[in-house]
Amino acid sequence: MPRPAAREKILVLHGPNLNYLGRREPHIYGSMSLEQLNERLRALAAKIEVELIIVQSNHEGVLVDTFYQHMAELAGAIVNPAGLTQFGVSLHDTIKTMPFPVIEVHISNRHAREHWRGHSIISPAVKGTVEGLGWRSYTAALRTLVEIVREPNKQS
Repeated sequence: MPRPAAREKILVLHGPNLNYLGRREPHIYGSMSLEQLNERLRALAAKIEVELIIVQSNHEGVLVDTFYQHMAELAGAIVNPAGLTQFGVSLHDTIKTMPFPVIEVHISNRHAREHWRGHSIISPAVKGTVEGLGWRSYTAALRTLVEIVREPNKQS
């Protein structure tokens, strides 16, 4: 009997302050907690048959180290750089090193907020960006990333 195919592993990285989702500026970021968001992601992952590795850190080095720690086993990654969006040079450089697609995610529409939030040092290093859809930015990114990873010819 053939062995079932291994599930693709997808890394989900939540950057600084996302551990306060639901409490920090709910008028911008919504009332859903990070754990509730992660549960929605896990439910979707089960449905589309992928495995998630989910990490949140307020420290850029932890996010960088997590990429390298799991690099060989991942099919792709989703990252919300949060407060590192504008100046996370190390995170940018790490993403460029990854041999798989990475999608940048933001809960809010950065371009509808303060002018300086519109710039992302991360965007040039990623496959694409999903933003402004609230928690749905993450689920849209996960669905899209899995479609990209599973494409036979791996073209965009």
